[in-house]
Amino acid sequence: MNKKYIFLVFVVILFTLPSCKKFLEFEPYGQPVELSNMTDGQAMQAIYALYYWQYREGTMGRGFMWFENCSDNIITGRTQAEAQNIKNFIDNGSNTRDVRDNWPQMYQTINYANNLLKQAPKATKLSEAVKNKVLGHAYFFRGFAYLWLAPWYGDNGPNGGIPIVTEKTPLDSIDVPRPPSVLDNYKMIIDDLQKASDLLPWFDEIPENERGLMHKTAAWSLMARAALYAAQYDNSYYAKVVEYTNLVINSGKHALLSKYADVFKIENNWSKEYIMSVTSTEIDGSKLPGVIFQNGGFGYYNTWGYFQPTLELYNAYAPGDTRRKATILAPGDTAQFIGRQIIWAVNPSSVSSPSAFTFRKYLEPFKDADCVGKTVNPNSDNGTTDLNIPIVRYSDVLLMKAEALIWQGQNGDQPLNQVRARAGLAPKSNAGKEDLKNERRCEFALEFGVFRHLDLVRWGDAKAAYSKPLHGYKVNLSGNSIASLDVIEVWPARNFDPAKNHVFAIPNVEIAKSKNLKQNIGY
Repeated sequence: MNKKYIFLVFVVILFTLPSCKKFLEFEPYGQPVELSNMTDGQAMQAIYALYYWQYREGTMGRGFMWFENCSDNIITGRTQAEAQNIKNFIDNGSNTRDVRDNWPQMYQTINYANNLLKQAPKATKLSEAVKNKVLGHAYFFRGFAYLWLAPWYGDNGPNGGIPIVTEKTPLDSIDVPRPPSVLDNYKMIIDDLQKASDLLPWFDEIPENERGLMHKTAAWSLMARAALYAAQYDNSYYAKVVEYTNLVINSGKHALLSKYADVFKIENNWSKEYIMSVTSTEIDGSKLPGVIFQNGGFGYYNTWGYFQPTLELYNAYAPGDTRRKATILAPGDTAQFIGRQIIWAVNPSSVSSPSAFTFRKYLEPFKDADCVGKTVNPNSDNGTTDLNIPIVRYSDVLLMKAEALIWQGQNGDQPLNQVRARAGLAPKSNAGKEDLKNERRCEFALEFGVFRHLDLVRWGDAKAAYSKPLHGYKVNLSGNSIASLDVIEVWPARNFDPAKNHVFAIPNVEIAKSKNLKQNIGY
């Protein structure tokens, strides 16, 4: 997909349409352009507008990473009271970090999709192929937007799901109450994504200049993810996870790259492992690469220093696991940053990370001396890069299938061991739940979509995990070498209440806009 062109389309749409203020307003940026009078080319702009959430800091810059920051993988790398409140489960709905942007942005996406679903069948000037593309994308992104919100805010009681609004909801009834169960959301998500998969092409049928547009296996993969989240309340969904992951696997369209580190290189943005990502450029996209590295970038580039790894994450990797070095910079490790060789925590010796670790996973675009303006955004307050940030990878599909099989008492070794083999690890025989849990932890650290916090909650492990403090290193140097590493506590034990904290507070500003929306219990 021509990402630079599409970003300009977003800007035009946003600045030519009025904004919304009411909860679940049907016209998220004013009335979208009428499809009835559009040509095929003009209708593509309506499709591109569905991708606007990718360019929002509150969704794909930090967004729900503030919630993922609650996990035992990550600590807040800078002193920030609001982020600390979220991590310590004492935020009561203010959500003053940009996590609050997810709810309105996704409901705007839902309502924009609803408008396209309402208009497209009546758009007689559109070719059947383009009409199907519009409908396929509208179904896809409505399902995606609900899936992006439902696991964080909905349950099977006492709170229920999140409000369901479709193209058939009357305008005067759009402020709808929450459904009794989040399973209502997951059922709708799966239905929407199934309809999308029937209308969307295969990825390899998409022209090169439209790469990044959605396709069949992306829809099937998210169906599997929705079923996996639903299975915590209804274990019959595990069979659906296997069914949907098999659709992806048996399509023959995807495979693992041979080296884990290669997944996070610009040259492999559209590799066989790719299924869905935040398509990004040095102009805009996901700010996550600029968010995570050393605060201030040692004066070379103004990275922000949030979301730093814990010693607990570092130690989760088995000896010989190649994913650890590809994911984490530990004291003494080397990396190229803006053309300089960095010996982490040694030269330069000053690190802002309280744990003395930082994430390496998205640093590849920063390696060359001339990267700023070439592969990295020249504006360091918008630290995007040419690296696409994954939302779904093929390894996710394999491990979802493995989990569903293991949780049904079946053998999940075959898909699980594909992932282990690529990491340089020996195969498991009769792998159990703990094996699966650790594979997901090591494979997907700091990736959008596959959130460890949600995993710990749905597995019932969050209370025990969060009752333990988190650790890092104090680095003791002797000249230009490490004399010793002292283990230190970098975050105290926390009190996670499974009856309350299994969901987060809906932003209070959204509650205030609605007559029917009820806050989650305890907040």
